[in-house]
Amino acid sequence: MQPSKLPAVVVGAGPSGLMAAETLAEAGLRVVVYDRMPRVGRKLLLAGRGGLNLTHSEPMERFMPRYRQAAPRLSDAIAAFPPERLRAWCEALGQETFVGSSGRVFPRAMKTSPLLRAWLARLAALGVEIKTQHRWLGWDGSRLAFETPDGSIRVEPLCTVLALGGASWPRLGSDGTWAPVLREAGIAVAPLTPANCGVRIAWSEIFRARFAGTPLKRIALRLGDEVARGEAMMTADGLEGGAVYALSAPIRDALAQHGAATLTVDLRPDVSADEIAAKLAKPRAKQSLATYLRKALSLDPVAIGLLQEQAHAQGAPLAALAPDALARAVKALSITAIGLSPIDRAISTAGGVTFDDLDDAFMLRARPGTFVAGEMLDWEAPTGGYLLQACFATGRAAAKGALAYLAEQ
Repeated sequence: MQPSKLPAVVVGAGPSGLMAAETLAEAGLRVVVYDRMPRVGRKLLLAGRGGLNLTHSEPMERFMPRYRQAAPRLSDAIAAFPPERLRAWCEALGQETFVGSSGRVFPRAMKTSPLLRAWLARLAALGVEIKTQHRWLGWDGSRLAFETPDGSIRVEPLCTVLALGGASWPRLGSDGTWAPVLREAGIAVAPLTPANCGVRIAWSEIFRARFAGTPLKRIALRLGDEVARGEAMMTADGLEGGAVYALSAPIRDALAQHGAATLTVDLRPDVSADEIAAKLAKPRAKQSLATYLRKALSLDPVAIGLLQEQAHAQGAPLAALAPDALARAVKALSITAIGLSPIDRAISTAGGVTFDDLDDAFMLRARPGTFVAGEMLDWEAPTGGYLLQACFATGRAAAKGALAYLAEQ
């Protein structure tokens, strides 16, 4: 094949892969995108069911620490394609954005399909070819091997961007099967583990039967020095929701180190312990304890149930607690997480291709001309727009790295 006929290949048609394809095509390259699913953007479409959270509007000095240890390795990519540029890109596709009350950024349409349709139309206009139902098998010498409904094929790329996602929601395409392929090629891949996921808690049968599926609203959740405010959802085997997801990294670390993670729940984060104790010092009269707590502290039945669950575990009836002790329980309710929810129920994953195996342009040191982007990289972030922001930014950065590599060649 003549070099001019070789395509720039992108493997994976999620946000990182499509952004890489757009960047390469805008530079004048012939681009072919391969994806193993029958349709592209499956996980992106799911992410937009409740409103597509594209990015966040907070200042960079608060934004970048959300990426924890990986922040220094992602900073250049995000600085080159920051939230305001992502918003401009979205609006250039005809999708106006707005900032919600929490600072999160959404398309005005509050769903993915109009954005994805406009994006695919732009890619088609740039000449990008998308081939679905092509599962990447690895390398055959300098060629990429794919399994298709019509058998296996080999593709000779001009350059390659790998953007196959993590290992969460495998039915949507991100199944992590690329990890052993890369390890066999001598590339270091940190184990893929759940991130932004629920935790497993050994509820009593009574509590589980009564409260599974019930939201726990307006709480603060603490583990060590890290605090997250928001909501959580009781499940039959634990707890999930935004407040839990924000602490998934320290929870995972505590589980690895100690086998359990003790979380502290503040059921009334906007009221001090002294104020709560003062309200509880008033006579209960003939009211049941549940009614008394509901009226005095505006606690929901699930919050009262949690207090009773903890008291039962400690062998002390809740009604026997003095006002000061009951106030402390409301402000610092301890629950013990014994594990994480399965990775196929996680919103995202931690782990992936280690940055030590990449150069500053996200090129694999062991495979010159092959670049990695998105959730395949070893980073994680909480929900709130940080996940998609880094996926878009690293997809663009990997493509820019590929263009620089080709220029050098």
